[in-house]
Parts: sequence; C-alpha cells; structure tokens
Amino acid sequence: MSTLEIRTRRWTRKEYDRLIELGILHEDEPIELVDGQMVVREPKHAPHAVTTGLVSDALRAAFGRGWHVRVQEPIALDDESEPEPDVSVVRGAPRDYLGEHPARPTLIVEIGKSSLAFDRIHKGGLYARAAVTDYWIVNLVDRVLEVYRRPVRSASTRYGWKYKSVRILKSGASVAPLAAPAARIPVADLLP
Repeated sequence: MSTLEIRTRRWTRKEYDRLIELGILHEDEPIELVDGQMVVREPKHAPHAVTTGLVSDALRAAFGRGWHVRVQEPIALDDESEPEPDVSVVRGAPRDYLGEHPARPTLIVEIGKSSLAFDRIHKGGLYARAAVTDYWIVNLVDRVLEVYRRPVRSASTRYGWKYKSVRILKSGASVAPLAAPAARIPVADLLP
C-alpha cells in the first residue's frame, strides 16, 4: 500500500493581498497569513474583546503622540507573513499607512487563551525572526503577562529564531514598553 503524500501551497503576502483585493477573501474574514500559510484566527470571546480594549487603551496612554496603536490590523512582516496581532504599536499616524501596512512594529501584543501555544511558538518565532524587539502575550489562562525580548537565532526552533529574554509578570507587577521606557503600565490594567 502506498502512502499518500499531502501537498500544500505556500502563499506570498502579495498573493494574499490580491485574494482580498479580488474579493475571494474578505477583509473581515478570520484569516491571517503566517509564514506562507493561511491560518484561522482564534474566535473573539468576551474576555478577549475586553482585554483587547484594555491593552489598546493602556498603550495609547503609554506611548502618546507620534505613535499609532493598531487593533487587530495587518502587519506586513515579510514576504510570506501578514499577521493581524491583537494590538500593535507603530511609529506615526494612521494616514502614514494609506499605501501599505506597517512593516516594523515597535511592540506586538497577542491575547491568548486557546491560542497560547500558537502565540508562543509560531508567532513568537515569526516575530523574533522579523526583529520585533518587544512582544507580549496577555495570558488569559494563567492571568499573567508574558514579555518576550531580545530576538536571537536558534537552529532548534521552527523559524530559526526565538526570544532570549522571557519574563512572566503577575497582576501586581508593572511593565514598561522598550520604546516608551518612562511609562509604567500595571499588569492588572491589562487583565480583564
């Protein structure tokens, strides 16, 4: 008996954007491009939606003028990835990105419950490879903030990159974004 080989097709960011442009994929469909694969995003249950609002409010206050906090909007990470992080912070203003999605976020925040492993391993490796220096996961299962920093090469990981520094912060702690070091955000302000 022969083994059936399953073939998959990898997509480029340009092809993915074209599928949206042609109406084959709709902009609000729960799909994002992660390393050439179309991945269905986690459903937005009530605690996830509340947490997204809390995180975006806290980051707007922390960063202020000159920074744009994006909520569930695409990031042009590389030629094969256009993830839609729950919250991201980029330089500038919304109109700066009329022609193209931002490519170099200063901070990405994912909110995870059922997606925790995917956010840690897949997205973490992808963001590290793209040199995102500040990556946070609001872990709704354990009610902590996971802070990932210092991307480094790692041959043993899926994308060849990982974060060297990983800190787990509980509700009583505070965190300062690397790009806004004077801002102190209480972790409790990020949790529902």
